[in-house]
Amino acid sequence: MNPMAIELSVVVPLYNEEDNVRLMFERIDEALQPFKGRYEIIFVDDGSRDRTFQVASEIAATTPYLRVITFRRNYGQTPAMAAGIDNAVGELIVTMDGDLQNDPSDIPFMVEKLRAGDGEGNRYDIVVGWRHNRQDKLVTRKIPSMIANRLIGKVTGVPIKDNGCSLKVYRAEVMQKMPFYNEMHRFIPALLSLGGARVAEVKVKHHARQFGESKYGLSRIYKVLFDLLTMKTILSLITHPVRWFLRLALIPLLLTLVSLAFVVSGFTAGEPIVVSATHAVLFLNLTLFLVSLGFISELIYNKSPLDLGEVAPLTARLDLYSGKTEVDETARSAELRTEPNNSRADHRSASI
Repeated sequence: MNPMAIELSVVVPLYNEEDNVRLMFERIDEALQPFKGRYEIIFVDDGSRDRTFQVASEIAATTPYLRVITFRRNYGQTPAMAAGIDNAVGELIVTMDGDLQNDPSDIPFMVEKLRAGDGEGNRYDIVVGWRHNRQDKLVTRKIPSMIANRLIGKVTGVPIKDNGCSLKVYRAEVMQKMPFYNEMHRFIPALLSLGGARVAEVKVKHHARQFGESKYGLSRIYKVLFDLLTMKTILSLITHPVRWFLRLALIPLLLTLVSLAFVVSGFTAGEPIVVSATHAVLFLNLTLFLVSLGFISELIYNKSPLDLGEVAPLTARLDLYSGKTEVDETARSAELRTEPNNSRADHRSASI
């Protein structure tokens, strides 16, 4: 297949989905027929313990536009998604879950929305799916998701209704500039929007899981909260890191002044001042350390991929559109993008 002819790349992370793989492929393949062969499907086996990789490989053996990437162990959804994106060659990149809860038939409509833009000559860079009629358990899935979406909106200022929906369409040039960290795939549209990418949100269908077991639950809440805290820190550092560290340095600076006051008071009264003087020196060193770290961070930031202003030459404006559908070989290691301290030895990408 000529990479230049590929219009659409569909990336699907898979983990223990042997019962869903074949049906997932068939439904995606059927939904993409309007693209007349100008597409590819990338399955990323995230270290499954069942026959997910074997089933996917069997399909790929007779399907030239299906590629399969496999990890030696389970890394998580974000590294799996990053691996697929790193290998995608399409002009547009579609991401979706491998449990058949997302409906592939929504993809053409979402692509059409992205290309059409807002009707005022402004193009969209991302189209996000909104599971308005979500088929999940209320307590363990819906309520935590609602809380998370509101928190994300508060932190980022980007009011996306359903950050957790994996069904999204991206322009490749925007997505491939995005650094991946931990489990932060759910925050990608919000972060890119802050960098200037234009985002549309459309209603999509959602189905109850038919095969296999859900990989989500209440145990993921703490991960979302940790990632949200991480993202808040990133956003605080994103414009002028030195300002953030200078504000943080005010705390030990205040403690330094308090300690010095005790030193002066003790010296005047003829009392021991060793402890107060030690505290003053320690807090002063911490203040100087934070100030220095701020200036170093400013220098690093100017050379880092976190400059979201480079993501797209557009204004940072968010346009939400709630529409209806008609029915209502490996480029880079994803591990290096998501787990930079690990070695390549524990990660394998195989393309079939």
